[in-house]
Amino acid sequence: MLSKQYSHRLPVDYDVSAIRRRAAARGPMWDNTPGLYFKSFSLREAGKNGAPTNVYSSIYLWKDAMAASEFLTSDRFEAVLATFGRPGIELWLPLDAQAGPAQQGRWIYREDLPFGDTTDMGALRAAEHERNRALAHRAETVAAVTALDPAGWKLVRLHITSAAYDAEHAGDGYEVLYLAQPLLAELRR
Repeated sequence: MLSKQYSHRLPVDYDVSAIRRRAAARGPMWDNTPGLYFKSFSLREAGKNGAPTNVYSSIYLWKDAMAASEFLTSDRFEAVLATFGRPGIELWLPLDAQAGPAQQGRWIYREDLPFGDTTDMGALRAAEHERNRALAHRAETVAAVTALDPAGWKLVRLHITSAAYDAEHAGDGYEVLYLAQPLLAELRR
């Protein structure tokens, strides 16, 4: 598996309705993408739900690195480049990924957690598996992913939920504009 995110910072006065229309139009094109567990078309809107600025973001969980690289060399990604320019792409190695019973994501939360040099990685992975398993049993959970960022030596937690925005939820909340989930059912097995 491979997880990644890229984001486009947009001016505070940017017409985010254009982003909403883009996600609605382009999202269904991802519903049958080979090798993709999910892709979230996501938005943090300036002045709402703790967002200081507008950020349009794509968050992915791929079955393997080849599927992810095929996208980055495709016409689909060329369309991103033509519209927004070349983004920095964060890549992570998933330690655990589990799907919950909810079908439609409303929010995706991203939490970054640094850890120390002496951290027991096996124990950390086991603890994250148990955490995600508990989240996956909640009725509002679509998916829970914990990934390792080996460049920054931190964990990246993603939680996709069908619940309304929760200011108390750990991490930054992104509104899910569209959630393509071609292979997500495989994680429910």
